[in-house]
Amino acid sequence: MNLAISDARNGLVNLVGELEQRLTARSSTPGLDPESASAIPDGSSYLLALFDGLGDQQLSAPMAAPMLADRKLGLRAPFPTTTTVSMATIATGTAPAEHGLIAHLMWIAELSKVVNTLKWVDLTGAVVSYDTGALLPAPNLWERLQMAGVEPVTIQPEGFAATPLSAALYRGCRWVGVANSEEFTARALEEVAHPGRLVFAYWPPVDFAAHVFGMESFEYAQAVSEVTGVWERLAGDLPPGAVLLGTADHGMAPIAEGGKLVIRDEEFRMLDCFGDPRAVMIRGSSRLIGRLADRTGGQLVGPDRFLPWLGAGKTHPGLTDRLPTHVLLARPGTVILPPGFDRRLVCYHGGLTEEEVAIPLLVAVG
Repeated sequence: MNLAISDARNGLVNLVGELEQRLTARSSTPGLDPESASAIPDGSSYLLALFDGLGDQQLSAPMAAPMLADRKLGLRAPFPTTTTVSMATIATGTAPAEHGLIAHLMWIAELSKVVNTLKWVDLTGAVVSYDTGALLPAPNLWERLQMAGVEPVTIQPEGFAATPLSAALYRGCRWVGVANSEEFTARALEEVAHPGRLVFAYWPPVDFAAHVFGMESFEYAQAVSEVTGVWERLAGDLPPGAVLLGTADHGMAPIAEGGKLVIRDEEFRMLDCFGDPRAVMIRGSSRLIGRLADRTGGQLVGPDRFLPWLGAGKTHPGLTDRLPTHVLLARPGTVILPPGFDRRLVCYHGGLTEEEVAIPLLVAVG
């Protein structure tokens, strides 16, 4: 099984470290390696646009050609390759081992249950009572920027404003909610026109279209065309002195119906399964976990191997209690779907193949 693991300073976390270093002259994480860093010019302000689900390999689609023209190099998403993990990496400027948000479906030890960290519900759909505002370590990236005299701003779909996830991610960051791509573009350009700012702009339509309709669908082509138009307008109207960077949180792996391995065997109900369908994290009996690996044909990985995948740096004080006994990586072309995992999707992510891990770095200058 091809695992896209890299020890080089070319991760999403290093991009954040690079920006923090340039804006404040210090950072919690090393920046990009010198050759990669040279692709980013110095600016008086920076606009980091993240297009959810637009992996590096997806820039080969014809409708993405204008974005491909501004691609400078490839980066690596953190493990697991899923939105909440990558967004926490940006919000803290640290790797998952340090910020502690280590999965989409995460084991919360103090609740003794698995929680969906996008929606903050349990596997039955019941709302979970949890102080997400204190989930990530302090000071986070936004708070460190403020202490250094740099104003952090985030631009997001307006419906995300009051969610538990936003409370976790954007403590200390000024929030700007927008209703559509035109407003998203206009507000991003307006905010980055002021020197001494880091503007983080998040736009999700590619991820939704790939998950629900697949990468061969009209809806997916329409979503890629939309974000390409957003990129062109941002790059074309960027104020002088501002630098525009584009990236993603993960790529996508298409999965046919025959590749969906639905696990409902009674013997496995004693296991706590969380993580993502492409990389299932499991707590419980090693014997049962081994039987599940045999049942699915996945690659079983112990902590001596998967802990380094969560990145370097200090370890979050709650990490040990959140960790699985093993990680079960699904075979290429398959997903593993225990109870509570979404079996309705067309594309998935969370694993360590190139199509999931590779994300782009796009650069434009005002």
